[in-house]
Amino acid sequence: MFTFNKKYFYLTILLFLIEVCIAVFVNDNFIRPFIGDVLVVILIYCFVRAFWNINSSIVALSVFAFSCTIEVLQYFNFVNHLGLQKNKILAVALGSTFDWKDIIAYAIGMVTILWLENRK
Repeated sequence: MFTFNKKYFYLTILLFLIEVCIAVFVNDNFIRPFIGDVLVVILIYCFVRAFWNINSSIVALSVFAFSCTIEVLQYFNFVNHLGLQKNKILAVALGSTFDWKDIIAYAIGMVTILWLENRK
């Protein structure tokens, strides 16, 4: 059901700004590739919860499944097959390199969401 939740909307904006700052200002081997992936799962979760009142476990698992699907598509060079490699924004958003560590980061993001939502 569609509902607007200010808390999740503001968290979405905050996480998006953090992700942009990481992408623009951080060039390392841990924060940008790993923490960025943990946060992107939380960002997508907050975006969904900002507009839809769906059970938190269902949203968290769905976002995790979505993230893993994108990662598997990277394994098959999905961006190149679609001819999007020259589109910088889509190429960065969809990614181009499969890495098992990304799936671990997504799982950590999902577990973090579930822990935060169920500690009430």
